[in-house]
Amino acid sequence: MKRRTDRDRELPRTAALSSTSAPRLASVSIDLDGLHHYEALLGLPSQSRADAVARLAPVRLAELLDRVRAKGTFFAIGNELLPGGEPLRALAGSGHEIGNHSLSHPYALTRLEPGALRREVEGGAVAIAAAVGARPLGFRAPGYTLTSGLLDAVCDTGHRYDSSAFPAAPYYLAKAGVMALLRARGRASAAILDRPRVLLAPRLPYRPSQAEPYRRGDRALIELPLSVEPLTRLPFFGTLITSAPWSVVRAAYRSVRRAPFLNLELHGVDLLDPSDGMAPALAAAQRDLRVPAREKLRRVAEVLGWIADDYRLVTLSEAATHWASAT
Repeated sequence: MKRRTDRDRELPRTAALSSTSAPRLASVSIDLDGLHHYEALLGLPSQSRADAVARLAPVRLAELLDRVRAKGTFFAIGNELLPGGEPLRALAGSGHEIGNHSLSHPYALTRLEPGALRREVEGGAVAIAAAVGARPLGFRAPGYTLTSGLLDAVCDTGHRYDSSAFPAAPYYLAKAGVMALLRARGRASAAILDRPRVLLAPRLPYRPSQAEPYRRGDRALIELPLSVEPLTRLPFFGTLITSAPWSVVRAAYRSVRRAPFLNLELHGVDLLDPSDGMAPALAAAQRDLRVPAREKLRRVAEVLGWIADDYRLVTLSEAATHWASAT
């Protein structure tokens, strides 16, 4: 019999978790956005080390996943891959998945004309295939924003799934507030605000409609939404885990763990701190960026242990295969 740990006592199992009628799957992914993308979001000059995220974040997450004997999904930006494709080539060789996060990560990707949009999607896939030896099966949009035109491009370029839908009301409102504050201060943000329709997107995997990516339909592609708390729609993602009061993290997990699928998304900065090449102006702009990396890694490791106790951890492409047969 499996020994109950302090973590089990802290997060008691529920009847729903004991069901064996269907597999309970969870996936952990990381978006490898370079630090200059955060500077662009905050209207700051690009002064951070360009390769900090690409060098450090994949290795740090892989080490945490190794502790729970799991594989993750790493969403790479085509023109930010390191020479020789490392460390992603080695991670792909050991069973981790490398996903497509576009060629250059334009936050306004969905506002590009169709040809330019397709070049961003296909260009990212080509660069990743050259670096790691296989075309990516999944796509994640910069800034999480989807349109039917973007999903057309994702489907047409051979991707089997997308994982961008983020129906997180607190995140949406906070983003709108930050963008308004920056405008008031005369600083231009690279961010764009998605349509409010995203807040009505399904929380569990689904086939999107041809006309509306945030509604169920009959596309061949599977959408794997990022996990949010069902009542408040609080996002259960890296920023929450690494910087929120621990009582909030525990409460959020107690709620999201009732779902049959958990999609935990991290960003590279969730595993870095100012000592890793972050410019002082960027570190000063957000409290979560100043949390020591050691503390961030400790928190993420603890949550990964919770998830490994409750779910079977799989890559997003494996989750998409399961949900393709179930939807």
